[in-house]
This record gives sequence, structure tokens and C-alpha cells, in this order.
Amino acid sequence: MKMSVMRASRRSISGLTPAAAAALSAAAVLTLSACGDGESGTVTEDGRLRVTASFYPMQFLAEEIGGRHAEVSTLTKPGTEPHDLELSPRQTGELADAGLIVYLKDMQPAVDEAIEQSGAEHVVEASEFTSLEKHGGGEHAEEEADGGHEGHDHGGEDGGDPHIWLDPVRYAEVAEGVGKAMAEADPDHAAAYEKNAAELADRLRKLDGEFAAGLENRRTDTFITTHAAFAYIADRYGLVQESIKGLSPESEPSAARMKQLQEIAEEDGVTTVFFETLVSDKTARTLAGDLDLRTDVLDPIEGVTDKSKGDDYFEIMEANLGALQQALGAK
Repeated sequence: MKMSVMRASRRSISGLTPAAAAALSAAAVLTLSACGDGESGTVTEDGRLRVTASFYPMQFLAEEIGGRHAEVSTLTKPGTEPHDLELSPRQTGELADAGLIVYLKDMQPAVDEAIEQSGAEHVVEASEFTSLEKHGGGEHAEEEADGGHEGHDHGGEDGGDPHIWLDPVRYAEVAEGVGKAMAEADPDHAAAYEKNAAELADRLRKLDGEFAAGLENRRTDTFITTHAAFAYIADRYGLVQESIKGLSPESEPSAARMKQLQEIAEEDGVTTVFFETLVSDKTARTLAGDLDLRTDVLDPIEGVTDKSKGDDYFEIMEANLGALQQALGAK
């Protein structure tokens, strides 16, 4: 039931007699109750909280924390590059009926706009629970001549890098925040949500320990990626990310940047050029071929498909750790 219906009812009541107004108010309450009975409201027929997630990292949190008490859907279907997402009018309209919306601001402009228009009551924005850093293409990266790809600048007005889920510590902070938000949206199952969120945060902090130990003894610090999605990993574990493209996977590198990367690869003993599952690997393979380097996947986990090296966030992050260990010569 939309808030506009409630506002219209209040306006209509003002011109009626007290008895008629009371009767109409009672009818409005019954109507609102019917809308929340599971047919199309914020809960399912069996009483689960309806949660809408913007894309996979938010979906994973909601599923892990919600457990059997939540029905989670995602706006970004598997195989879709999240930044390219466009929503239909129907999808935008359905957001108003979500029991909770979980999203990451400035990651998907279409989602930001749709949520603002939806008037949904319970909305949680992931970056509220952690800190964003300003990241570019890497320590040696130059400014892209075109300033990025219009409409998909892949960062907020303050230049914040949105890829916080790739840092297990920040992702743990977000998990705890989402757990509290789910508890507020569905108080009857608050204890379960908070318990699941705490357990998930513990697993993420253990994953952080695995990365720290696994990357401690390495031959080089530098790795080359397709786009600059891995700066939080680099910051956390003392590495240097060098990206072919910038924060936007749609931007194109200049000839000067490609030459610069060749020099970096030779100077820093780079062995591998990483590409991704949802972004074209053509430029990465060209650079690797020119330098006689190997290629491998470093997955930003923006979506999970049959090509992913794992079925969920933890499995793919473990695969990422193994790929980095091999590329950096970690023992």
C-alpha cells in the first residue's frame, strides 16, 4: 500500500461528519492491514521479510543475515554488469513494497534514482557503516584524458571508491550494520538477524587473517588488473594495484598508460595480468601478450556466474587469494 493512499484518505476525512470520518478511518485501517497480509506487502505469505538488494554483494549479506526469516531478491541478475543496470518502471514501482532495501550508493546510478523515487520506508545504504577512500587507477596511474565514462563514474561526489566488499574488514562492518537494519525492519526476528550478522562478521575477520598471512611473504607487491576495483585489498595488505582502466570498467586506457604499464611490469617483476568475468578481457590479454606474461582471473565479485571460481563470496575470495599468491610469488 502506497503512502499516497494514506495521504488521500486524510484529506478526504477532513470534510466529513465525525461519525462518517470515524467509519472511513476504520475502513482505511482494514485496507492497510490487508495490504500487509503477505499478498503484496513487505512480508511473504509465510511471514518472511521481503528484502530487495541492489547487486550481489548486498544480496549475499541479506541472504546470510536473513536466513530462513527473509526472502531476498536482487535488482541485478547474474551475468549483468552492475554499473550498466537499467530498471523497468515495474521494478521501480515494486521497490515501494519491499520490507527492506539494501544498496550501495553511487555504485549504480539507476538504482539510486529509483530508490529515491520509491518512498520505501526501510532503506539501508551500505557505506553508512564503514569508510570510503579515494582511489584512482594505482600508485603510478595517470589521469584519464576523458575523465571517465559519463554516467558510470564509479564513485561518489567525494571521489569515494565503492568497492568496500573486497576488504573483509569493511565488509564485516557493513554486515553488522545490515543486521541492525533488518532487526529494525522485522523486530520479531531481531535476535536471529543480529546473531547471523555477528557470525558473518566473525567469518569475514577470519578471512582477513587468511589474506594477511597468505600474502605476507611475497616476491613483489605489484599486480595489474583490468579496472581499479582492488585498491582496498592493496591498501589492507600493503600491495600496489596498477589498473589498465580506472574506477570505471568502461573507460579506455590511453596509449601512454599502456606504455607506462609495460615499464611498471618490467621494473616490478610482474608475472600476471588479471582480467574479470563480467568485463571484456581483450585489453588485458593484449597487454599480457605484448609482455609475454600470463593471465588469470581476479574477481571483483560484482556478480556470480557459471564462470566464477566459486559459488559464493567466500569461495571466490579464497580463489582471489590463491591467484594473488601465485602472481606475487607469495610463499
